Amino acid sequence: MRKFSLKKLFYPLVYLLCLFAPALAYAAITPTILVDPKALGFKIPGLSDVLTFLIRFFFVVAGLAALLYLLWGSLSWVLSGGNKENVEKARDKIQAAIVGVILIVIVVAIVATLEQIVFAGHLCFGLTCAITIPSLLQ
Repeated sequence: MRKFSLKKLFYPLVYLLCLFAPALAYAAITPTILVDPKALGFKIPGLSDVLTFLIRFFFVVAGLAALLYLLWGSLSWVLSGGNKENVEKARDKIQAAIVGVILIVIVVAIVATLEQIVFAGHLCFGLTCAITIPSLLQ
């Protein structure tokens, strides 16, 4: 049976205390800041707005990446100089990019159909309407 050593428990506890003590002290003295949205001139975004932006941004970046990969494949085809091996590599890049664009379009179409037709706007995933986060407290 292994012997219990207090040293093995002491050092991690001291490390955690040193890690979290400043945050606890800061939280104890931090005043509450009230912000008037009318004085700011814009609406402060909530969690659903931020998540909606991130989801839409992800699909835009995915589409741009697929189109850039398509351009890279077509440029490498042009610059292959008739070499069969380079032409095959370029063709594979172009095929992968086209499959990526098709998948992105299919996913966007399915999610948009689910949001607008199946759930009738009551449950949104962030593409055609803002994400709805169910409230746990009424």
